[in-house]
Amino acid sequence: MTQTFLDVPPELGPIQMMLGEGLLRVEQRFDEQLASELLPVERLCAHVERYRGKMLRPALVMLSGLACGASGISEEHVTIAAVCEMVHMATLVHDDVLDEAENRRRGRTVNHLYGNEAAVILGDYLIAGAYHLCTSIGSVEAARAIGEVSMTLCGGELLQLHYRDDYSLDEATYFAILERKTAALIGVSCRLGAQLAGAAPAVQEALDRFGRRLGVAFQIQDDLLDLLGEERVVGKSVGKDLEKGKLTLPVLLHLGHLDPGERGSFLELLERAGEGDAAAAGELRDRLVSSGAVEAARARARTLVEEAREGLRAAPRGPAREMLDLMARAVVERRY
Repeated sequence: MTQTFLDVPPELGPIQMMLGEGLLRVEQRFDEQLASELLPVERLCAHVERYRGKMLRPALVMLSGLACGASGISEEHVTIAAVCEMVHMATLVHDDVLDEAENRRRGRTVNHLYGNEAAVILGDYLIAGAYHLCTSIGSVEAARAIGEVSMTLCGGELLQLHYRDDYSLDEATYFAILERKTAALIGVSCRLGAQLAGAAPAVQEALDRFGRRLGVAFQIQDDLLDLLGEERVVGKSVGKDLEKGKLTLPVLLHLGHLDPGERGSFLELLERAGEGDAAAAGELRDRLVSSGAVEAARARARTLVEEAREGLRAAPRGPAREMLDLMARAVVERRY
């Protein structure tokens, strides 16, 4: 069942209902595409269905189309929404291998239950399924966009891997990673939704920018949840960024205000936390909160959300645009 982090007002009830029906169609399209006569493959695909959470990318595809004049949710929008979710699911499966994560969506990960080999191939199967499904709508532009964004996602992951345990990472590189590994696919989801509705190129670009800014803000909040959240609430393994040597925005902001002596002491604490020292991890979190680094990271995410909302002005006023605006505002307030 799809989770939601939205508190939708009554006046948006009809568009919420339309979106809910559209998401059910996306789930069906997703399942049909991945169906296999091979029992081990079918079992793995059934398990990955549990990874479905907020369905943010499919929702953005359909809402962007509706905001740009589509009279309803077309079959093409449903297909591209499923394609974007498949690409996203593939990244989740591969991320869990890289992070050695045991839990996601309050259940066991594929790699934990079936091993890294099965998880890697399943991720590849999802990507291949996404490309195959994308060709069914006959849009060269959509196929090119999905291929390009998939390469961008992989590039972002490789960039992040390069900077693991590298304390020279700066904010510019951190944001370059987020732009690639998270924001790019969210931006494409919005752009393709607008494109399939026949929106002008300028409107497509505006919605792409909306999605990209929203995506960066979403990932900053994800990083904060990994740092401060509880697994039972977040629904997946937490503390993985510290464990895997990934420097996130609150850590970078804190480091930026330390003198050389303080920096050395803090980096030692960071290393101990990454090695599994629970006391060190707790002290590190306390320092990031008390120094204002956590709140500064949240403020940066809020600024990005406000910039994203500005981009929505390119689309006509209406319930779908209001729902997109509501989703943007909810991104930095979510707890899972």
